[in-house]
Amino acid sequence: MALLQISEPGQSLDPHQRRVAVGIDLGTTHSLVASVRHGVAECLPAADGRVILPSVVRYLDPAQGGAGRQIGHEAQAAQVQDPANTVSSVKRLMGRSRAQVSDVDRLPYTVLDRDGMAVVQTVAGTKTPMEVSAEILATLRYRAEDSFDDDLYGAVITVPAYFDDAQRQATKDAAQLAGINVLRLINEPTAAAIAYGLDNAAEGIYAIYDLGGGTFDISILQLTRGVFEVMATGGDSALGGDDYDQALAAWVLRQQGLDPAVPDASERAALQAEARRVKEALSNAPAENFRVAVAGRTVAQAVTQADFEACTAALTARTMAAVRKVLRDAGIGREEVQGVVMVGGSTRMPVIRRTVGEFFGREPLVNLNPDEVVALGAAIQANALAGNTRDGDLLLLDVIPLSLGLETMGGLVERIVPRNSAIPTARAQDFTTYQDGQTALALHVVQGERDLVADCRSLARFELRGIPPMVAGAARIRVTFTVDADGLLSVSARELTSGVEAAVDVKPAYGLSDEQIAAMLQDSFATAQQDIRARALVEARVDAERMISATRTALTADADLLSGDEREHIEALMAELATAAASDDAAAIEAATQALAKGTEAFAALRMNRGIQQALAGKKVEEV
Repeated sequence: MALLQISEPGQSLDPHQRRVAVGIDLGTTHSLVASVRHGVAECLPAADGRVILPSVVRYLDPAQGGAGRQIGHEAQAAQVQDPANTVSSVKRLMGRSRAQVSDVDRLPYTVLDRDGMAVVQTVAGTKTPMEVSAEILATLRYRAEDSFDDDLYGAVITVPAYFDDAQRQATKDAAQLAGINVLRLINEPTAAAIAYGLDNAAEGIYAIYDLGGGTFDISILQLTRGVFEVMATGGDSALGGDDYDQALAAWVLRQQGLDPAVPDASERAALQAEARRVKEALSNAPAENFRVAVAGRTVAQAVTQADFEACTAALTARTMAAVRKVLRDAGIGREEVQGVVMVGGSTRMPVIRRTVGEFFGREPLVNLNPDEVVALGAAIQANALAGNTRDGDLLLLDVIPLSLGLETMGGLVERIVPRNSAIPTARAQDFTTYQDGQTALALHVVQGERDLVADCRSLARFELRGIPPMVAGAARIRVTFTVDADGLLSVSARELTSGVEAAVDVKPAYGLSDEQIAAMLQDSFATAQQDIRARALVEARVDAERMISATRTALTADADLLSGDEREHIEALMAELATAAASDDAAAIEAATQALAKGTEAFAALRMNRGIQQALAGKKVEEV
């Protein structure tokens, strides 16, 4: 008799067959792919033995017999000779419009705006950031499949913790273009914590300081027996090693009496490349010579570590300001942090390690390769999600960076999911109709920390139709916000009596700029009192309008119950309330609303008596 195989929940159907799952660190300056082999996470090398793939794609001219594109080291080598068609740091463009990309005019290639999305102009046509990223992801996919001589089951792809919904969605779209099944998007600091936590059996509160080529993240995590809970997160998705390179290049040009705004694209690319080389050399030497051809002459400048630290001090200070803010958000002091994990190649700079160490009063953890630690953590998570381990899924409790909510009457924001809420999550709240007989409801989803919709960012709009006609306030509409493990949002609305429902997957056309994110958070504190007053005024006006509308409806139906003087008195109270509602005095509006409510109490009692009489007319006592 044949024996049936029974698999463990979450495990591969065939316990002897391993699914090929990888972790991918899609970085601004370079990318890596890693996998768990023989129980150990390791980065997978290319045929030449190098594990790092520069995040650079060069597009060739089809009219000149070009072979399409070059990717990685080959493309990076061509940056100076063909900067217009060699796309680097494309991660900064993901999910953004051109206006939201900082220093966009300093890029050596041309960035255009197409339907609210930044695109790159190349000799092979316009390319979206998703298409460029897909080229990099596909190269890593082929590397993994060649390493295992098998098809790829899926990948965990890392994103900066401060990536918003649009930037995360753009990353998933790029993976789909590359033919990759995304098992999950996880935040880069969380991936680093997985690598450190599992390797070192660490527990307690840890800070993850992640300074990459183009993004900066700072997260505070609580590690407890395999549970990775993000207490707070922050950062700057347009600050990284590239900015240090630009600051150094600009300083050298000023020292030589030249304008830092170099118009020639090839010269800008050469400056960036030389600045990066000098920056890296200064990590191991006290001084280095900067030498490049600009404006028809050779620029030569000796650069010391002190020079480099001075000309980039403002950038380092920006990272530490974010660190202080995240500690406040987490509600802890720096002395409670048991370890600081350094992630990203830019943390090799001595000034960064020293500044972070002095702030926290302890040496940062650097025993794992900062370039590889994110990919290694993602690989461990991918291995679990593919069912290759007995432990199953690791418990990851990431958070969302900004609050999510709905617009209510008067342009107010009702927050449904507060910022720094752990994800995945689902939150529901009941709403109702504003007018009698209302059969549809417009829902406006917003993101931000202010009380007024005008001060927040619109994410999506959709409508719930088919609500049964009822008096205002009788319908019950349950709105549910669902943020999945990838940090992507979907919103649904359901009328509870009829069961009609509508839903939307929130896919904004572009993301928030870093200035917008910072301004949203700062404004929420700086304007707190102003927001409270504005909200109180709007709420008072909404209540006044509702009271006037209800009174007018009652007069239309049962005015015969009133004497002429009684009706005139109510009309006068309504006029006084309408006048007060046009003012900016919330207290006066509330007082006028209360006056109208008190002035109509007797009328309401008469209407109730009439309603009872009509309900009982013609019925026997036994029937009642």
